[in-house]
Amino acid sequence: MSRDGAELRVVSKGATLMRLGERQAQIKLLESPDDPRLAVRAMSAAVEAMFGWRPELKALVLDLAGKDHLAGALKNHGLAVTVEEELTLLPEIAMQRRDNWLADPERPPLPQLHVMTDGKRHPQRSPKPEGLVYERFIPWLAQTISFRMVNLEDDLELFHRWMNDPRVDAFWDEAGSLEKHRAYLSKLHEDPHMLALIGCFGGAPFGYFEVYWAKENRIAPFYDADDYDRGWHVVVGEDAYRGRRYISAWLPSLMHYMFLDDCRTQRIVGEPAAAHLQQLRNLELSGFAKIKNFDFPHKRATLVMLLRERFFGDRLWLPAATSTPIAA
Repeated sequence: MSRDGAELRVVSKGATLMRLGERQAQIKLLESPDDPRLAVRAMSAAVEAMFGWRPELKALVLDLAGKDHLAGALKNHGLAVTVEEELTLLPEIAMQRRDNWLADPERPPLPQLHVMTDGKRHPQRSPKPEGLVYERFIPWLAQTISFRMVNLEDDLELFHRWMNDPRVDAFWDEAGSLEKHRAYLSKLHEDPHMLALIGCFGGAPFGYFEVYWAKENRIAPFYDADDYDRGWHVVVGEDAYRGRRYISAWLPSLMHYMFLDDCRTQRIVGEPAAAHLQQLRNLELSGFAKIKNFDFPHKRATLVMLLRERFFGDRLWLPAATSTPIAA
């Protein structure tokens, strides 16, 4: 996306896909691709950028300037709705579309089939993806964040270094040998309820993330887990990527990925150490509610929860308005 006065441009691979004119809470289509699907994707990118630049807007009225055949495509793809006879763009529905952020948006959620694992009844999970899973441009950093699956051979030494960082080990307690960490990642690779991800800014790895289905996880006995609840763990391994500017990008982007990956996911949970006060403050600022404290065998934890409706309704993919310094 680029902005020149009141004109917006959606650019892909150096070519302009779409031009829009902006006026108060209205945008007018000036130029658009003939392919309706490409037009929908371009409009989706424009919507994210517009509401990012102008977070005070609740909606945008769209003037198609005679290209009314696009109205059906925009509505059928969940990008636009009709409000008081005007074609209207709402950020809370636009950001729930998969096309602009998931690496494989055509990969549908697996049809529901319940199975038993270690005495736990849960939906059968989709085969694990490979490579890149999510990518998003972060305007306040002018960088792209991405999440990709861990590659055991390529990422083992990086994971090993991060886990042996004293700052990380204080909360993860996983310091050890290269072989210990090879076994750790290999076990996760074979576990269908866990995804091991590397987070990157501009292609540079900065952190390690575990995304899990709560129903099969150790957290399930401590609350009434729904079939598609998800949870996560995080290691920010590189000091250069700590702090408010970066956490305001990776935390909502990870939540966005989990909500997009399966539209049946209505809640995201976490179980940070109850003593990790900085992380708990960060989570509160990002929309998580503190539910309760409880005891795992290895730590005293706080159950935190983020609702899908809150994330999209309150536009939590944008930075929280606060003067409180944040450190990962």
